[in-house]
Amino acid sequence: MGMAAACGLPLAQVSASAHAGDAARIYDLPRFGTLHFLHFTDCHAQLLPLWFREPNVNLGAAGMAGHPPHLVGEALLRHFGIRPGTAEAHAFTYLDFERAAETYGKVGGFAHLATLVKQLKAGRPGALLLDGGDTWQGSATALWTKGQDMVDACKLLGVDVMTGHWEFTLGAGRVQQVVDHDFKGRIDFVAQNVKTADFGDPVFPPYVIRPMNGVPVAIVGQAFPYTPIAHPTDLVPDWNFGIQEETLQRAVEEARAKGAQAVVLLSHNGMDVDLKLAARVRGIDAILGGHTHDGVPAPVIVNNAGGKTLVTNAGSNGKFLGVLDLEVSGGKVADFRYRLLPVFARLLAPDAEMEALIRKARAPYAAKLGERLALTEGLLYRRGNFNGSFDQLILEGLMAEKDTPIAFSPGFRWGTSLLPGEPVLMEHLMDQTAITYPYTTVTEMTGERIKTVLEDVCDNLFNPDPYYQQGGDMVRVGGLGYTCDPNAKMGGRISDLSLRGKPIEAAKTYKVAGWAPVSEAAKTVGAEPIWDLMARYLRGRKVIAPVRLELPRLKGMQGNGGIA
Repeated sequence: MGMAAACGLPLAQVSASAHAGDAARIYDLPRFGTLHFLHFTDCHAQLLPLWFREPNVNLGAAGMAGHPPHLVGEALLRHFGIRPGTAEAHAFTYLDFERAAETYGKVGGFAHLATLVKQLKAGRPGALLLDGGDTWQGSATALWTKGQDMVDACKLLGVDVMTGHWEFTLGAGRVQQVVDHDFKGRIDFVAQNVKTADFGDPVFPPYVIRPMNGVPVAIVGQAFPYTPIAHPTDLVPDWNFGIQEETLQRAVEEARAKGAQAVVLLSHNGMDVDLKLAARVRGIDAILGGHTHDGVPAPVIVNNAGGKTLVTNAGSNGKFLGVLDLEVSGGKVADFRYRLLPVFARLLAPDAEMEALIRKARAPYAAKLGERLALTEGLLYRRGNFNGSFDQLILEGLMAEKDTPIAFSPGFRWGTSLLPGEPVLMEHLMDQTAITYPYTTVTEMTGERIKTVLEDVCDNLFNPDPYYQQGGDMVRVGGLGYTCDPNAKMGGRISDLSLRGKPIEAAKTYKVAGWAPVSEAAKTVGAEPIWDLMARYLRGRKVIAPVRLELPRLKGMQGNGGIA
């Protein structure tokens, strides 16, 4: 299977006056093979085109260092043979982001994605559109409608199969309601690793078999394995999750026994987990992955006891659409072509029907979404192993409004970007904070406890065994200085903790502000939602000067392709 084919043609330079010829050149993919899959993931309820800066820090520890997905900037371009200064380079890296964003325009938007999906399906008979999850959460309108705006948009988009993660934070009852009513007869929600807590019965079908061009193909679902750990357990109190290797193997073998000539895993594990899984589970031809928001231009080919498995990850925020074509010969996959297409809003005319649906869904909330809170003089973004500038802004707001010397903010990967000189609207604030457990907190913590918290989150991120990577990026910290050694063992990665230049004392107690607590008790104390606190803070500031990031000192990362 030729890796060169996976990278496809380099994208042409796209100017502000780009015309239809540019779009034809970028999005004209010749049909290949028998089976066709279109894949998007982690759109986080973003219906409109947006700015999104890719990370400049995506560290791989231990054996993951220097390998996809842990490459950023120039290291990523070199690895995948992408020419610097092109639209493709802009899509996949943070390089020269502000200038390139102005040149190439916004990305994503469901109306533009719908146009691309229709175009590709027209040339690929029977193609299936797969949604990798994190679709119903991440925006104000998704929160206020309990995901209904996204459910309606996905039905219109033509999604065929879906799995989930943040969807579960709307509550088990809401997920079941959508699956049993909105999706019935239209969209298959699959998750082989979600079982009832009492008897271990499947909550959702583990897979679905669809015929495509005379060939039966199985799509197996893998929901986020650590949902009850990463989020409040009371949201899904009666369901168990987990990676569930053994039941996955049985599901693959069962699908094969029923005649499936190709098996695709629709995964929300995260790419490192998928790479390990691909080496241990036999019979999966391709993993279309999500969760870690990695835009990886070409698949990683993993050898296992049953043959080879392609492992992909398709970015986030509606910015990319993966296109996987498989050639089946003699009852098995013989070859493939893969492209991860950036969705450039300037190059794709919006689909009129989808545009009308979006306009209708947003209309009741237009005034609230459009409230101007402040003006930013610097680039605001979230994405990377450590603080982004929007994260830093939230930390500063927490410390100011809660009158604490220290603040913690979750290492969420979702959240859009804003260019210098743009207004910060209520919608943009909600893009960073729209969750079902938004409560702000103030906690008395000893220095020892603070270190323990940082060590625990750091292990979730840098554990050398991907199966123990249970969270997002590193918790963002305000007021604290520290040193981080990602390659150290658990309990020894965090050192030199300081507050305003003075060492943190293990036995001393400090006030720490935070938000998004996962404890059930937090919702009973009537704490203020983070968006109310931050809206008040931003209204008072009016103009946001470029923020200074509070970043840890890193050890042992010299020459690592995941940091620039």
